[in-house]
Amino acid sequence: MAKVELKAISKVYEGSVRAVDNANIVVEDKEFVVFVGPSGCGKSTTLRMVAGLEDISEGELYIDGELMNDVPPKDRNIAMVFQNYALYPHMTVYENMAFGLRIKKVEKSEIDRRVHEAARILDIEKFLDRKPKALSGGQRQRVAVGRAIVRNPKVFLFDEPLSNLDAKLRVQMRAELSDLHLRLNATMIYVTHDQVEAMTMANKIVVMKDGKIQQIGSPLYLYNHPVNKFVAGFIGSPPMNFLTVKVTEKGGGIALEEGSFDIKPAPEHVEYLKKYLGKEIYFGIRPENLSFTETPGADNNMAVKITVVEPLGADIHLWLTTATQPLVARTEPHHEFKVGETANFVPHMDKARYFDKETELSILAELDAAAQK
Repeated sequence: MAKVELKAISKVYEGSVRAVDNANIVVEDKEFVVFVGPSGCGKSTTLRMVAGLEDISEGELYIDGELMNDVPPKDRNIAMVFQNYALYPHMTVYENMAFGLRIKKVEKSEIDRRVHEAARILDIEKFLDRKPKALSGGQRQRVAVGRAIVRNPKVFLFDEPLSNLDAKLRVQMRAELSDLHLRLNATMIYVTHDQVEAMTMANKIVVMKDGKIQQIGSPLYLYNHPVNKFVAGFIGSPPMNFLTVKVTEKGGGIALEEGSFDIKPAPEHVEYLKKYLGKEIYFGIRPENLSFTETPGADNNMAVKITVVEPLGADIHLWLTTATQPLVARTEPHHEFKVGETANFVPHMDKARYFDKETELSILAELDAAAQK
């Protein structure tokens, strides 16, 4: 397999439109790296530059240490799996999987061996004689993956391959692709707008917005230590809550005033908040870090009104509102919640995040950097 390096890569379209701006990414050998972000953020364009389907406007691309900027796609030893599968409708599954090898004039016996081995791995041997129209969406996706596997590429590229599948099948295919990565011991780059796919499949996530990389790291590091408000709100489901609060001095310490309640930061966060005394900041807390309490007088109690109750079986999503600001809590179904009632929640302040109101950068960046070392 191979290491992939993007050094200051940019894609500039006519009119000086920068679809990708100065991307620096290292995909280590055998890593599963996921590019994630909203539509139009540049993730698919970045993938297509790696594949050679888009010209690189600025910067350098290396695969296995070799400069690839001017190397044709067919000579990059990569295989790409597309969102729409891109299967030939007039060919059988076997012929679809074998087509690329036949173009390269691989021996017939070797083609047969590779096709049957890939079909066995993907459990599609019984479909080899069928045409794509006789297959389900999930089966077609396996064929598309199988066509990539038979080529024994250095790098696998996936461009939103599960977006056309129903929810249940997406969950199944996520597990299958993760298992396939381990079995093939392959370098894989995967593009999706679905942060759940990114969190469950990746060794490393690249979060993008407006053509720029926001943060790169392991799923749990990005979840626990987002560098800015965008990453904090994009990673996690339901997304992180953000309340505008004012940093004040109260009772000899620091307090965060929301308007309808005050909360005290965790001791380890106080030093970083002092420079914001008298200013408004964003207080971020994840839905799962809000604990329901039947003790209204508890420390850091937040009295909120319930506006929507979403029972999901194993847990409940509660849509809440303070006097002026909305938020969501995720809690276990041990209490009967009713719309219109007031409920009391206590945030786990050691899990809280804080963001500058103007730059939206993390106020705890120094603390996070120390934790990473």
